[in-house]
Amino acid sequence: MLKRTPLYQTHAASGAKLVDFGGWEMPLNYGSQIEEHHDVRRDAGMFDVSQMCPVDIKGEDARAFLRTLVANNVDKLAQSGKALYSCMLNHAGGVIDDLIIYFLREDWFRVVVNASTADKDLAWMEKVRLDGGHRVTITPRRDLAMLAVQGPKARAKFWQVRPATRAATEALGAFFATEVGDLFVARTGYTGEDGFEVMVPAAQAAQLWQDLKAAGVAEAGLGARDTLRLEAGMNLYGNDMDETVSPLDAGLAWTVDLKSPRDFVGRTALERDGTRKAFVGLKLLDKGVLRSHQVVHTPHGDGEITSGTVAPTLGCSVAMARVPREVKVGDTVEVDIRGKRLPAQVVKMPFVRNGKALV
Repeated sequence: MLKRTPLYQTHAASGAKLVDFGGWEMPLNYGSQIEEHHDVRRDAGMFDVSQMCPVDIKGEDARAFLRTLVANNVDKLAQSGKALYSCMLNHAGGVIDDLIIYFLREDWFRVVVNASTADKDLAWMEKVRLDGGHRVTITPRRDLAMLAVQGPKARAKFWQVRPATRAATEALGAFFATEVGDLFVARTGYTGEDGFEVMVPAAQAAQLWQDLKAAGVAEAGLGARDTLRLEAGMNLYGNDMDETVSPLDAGLAWTVDLKSPRDFVGRTALERDGTRKAFVGLKLLDKGVLRSHQVVHTPHGDGEITSGTVAPTLGCSVAMARVPREVKVGDTVEVDIRGKRLPAQVVKMPFVRNGKALV
């Protein structure tokens, strides 16, 4: 049996095409994935992301526990509400999951983990807690639903339906969050656009969704979410990194802090192995579609596409790829598409940000 979010009936009533996503029955689209993509880039769209799992880390050792657990440094979180993106690694330096950590109080951090890895993540957190003797509690918050409201008009439309939140959230900087009554509102997202990710008691989720829909926020599914995040140069767990891939080989070196003296799980392996591959953007220079697992031929050896698609904002195909370290931005490589080698340019990511094409 597939799991269902508190918004399942709402999606079904809207005629969504429902698919299996990491064991959850989720909307792929509500009719047109392309239109949903453009709605987010040009106006406002919303996604049900309740399959993701918020986890509260509470106790006197909360910060010390997270110092050990993740590769980024939670000591960067000094202001209440500040968020940090990081990877949680195994001892070989592979990525168990990528996650966002919110600092609320010195004895309370909230971590949001991916749907398909939630059970594995919780088991790993418990192991690290026990191994380190950390005095913390680890509590999954399945009582909460999550909605992402994204796009240039997303915040204004959210304030239209929940005006009481405006005073507390209007000055919220990027990667900050705050509690407003029953809502936890974060200025974060996975689309390359402005907006909020909102945690709401599960019983209130359907009403918030309907209110946003009535205010002109488009319903959007997993299909648009994937093309938006790829255009924005954002990694997808399971595609662009996993337990066999170091964050240094997945374009995520910026999320790894090796400067501070703290020890974290996976540090020894990262320092030993270093960066072995380059993680680059590709723009196809011919007709065709770049897809995961296609071979990338370069003068320095072969690489592989990890995520690829036709980018609706750009009108061409783009991809992320793991290639030999010698490959640089500006190079031309060849991608094997159904037995034909087609030229692609190596470009800097993101491909699109805040509605603007960057390649």
